[in-house]
Amino acid sequence: MNKLNHIAFIMDGNGRWGKKRNKGRNYGHLKGVETVKKIVKSSIKYKIPIVTFFVFSSENWKRPKTEVSFLFNLIKNYFNQEIDNVVSQGVRINILGDIKKISSNLRRTLKKSLVLTKKNKRIIVNLALNYGSKQEIFSVAKKLNNKSNLKTFENNLYTKGMPNPDILIRTGGKQRLSNFMLWQLAYAELFFLNKLWPDFNSQDLRKIILKYKKIKRNFGAI
Repeated sequence: MNKLNHIAFIMDGNGRWGKKRNKGRNYGHLKGVETVKKIVKSSIKYKIPIVTFFVFSSENWKRPKTEVSFLFNLIKNYFNQEIDNVVSQGVRINILGDIKKISSNLRRTLKKSLVLTKKNKRIIVNLALNYGSKQEIFSVAKKLNNKSNLKTFENNLYTKGMPNPDILIRTGGKQRLSNFMLWQLAYAELFFLNKLWPDFNSQDLRKIILKYKKIKRNFGAI
């Protein structure tokens, strides 16, 4: 039975979910946060050490400014209001991505959350924020300037010290990686669901975990 160390999520479909209900894309993002909370709670229950959520890509700046602003305020307000619950659950927050471009207010909130949760050990929750995998890989290659081996290279990625994802789950019906963890997902088992992210639930997660545990993983061997 396969050991499960890390699950990555591409949370696709929030905006479409809101529009289908005639309540707008931002309402879908709001409900998507509720799904994240449920999935973190379920991941703790299933004793998954690490989960990574693709929150905002480096390409998402192309979206309307009002939507981008709403997303960032949603993140900021969540941590301002829920940080005590996050700490009490034993969640350690970690950020993947280049956050220099986001507002100073949000950066302060995120840095505070990192400090307050740094000693927690029940689960690591990675938030990929202003994240683009191509830029991540390029930045490491440029920094090391060919003076490294594979291990040194991996130790300079955002995920330094973490096992690579065993599973990628993407909701929303699309079957692509969208510039997300291209290096780290090289041997991940990929699960693409037609469900939109706000409809994804603990039972869906459990079914995928059970499927994963029955897969024969060869990693190039027979």
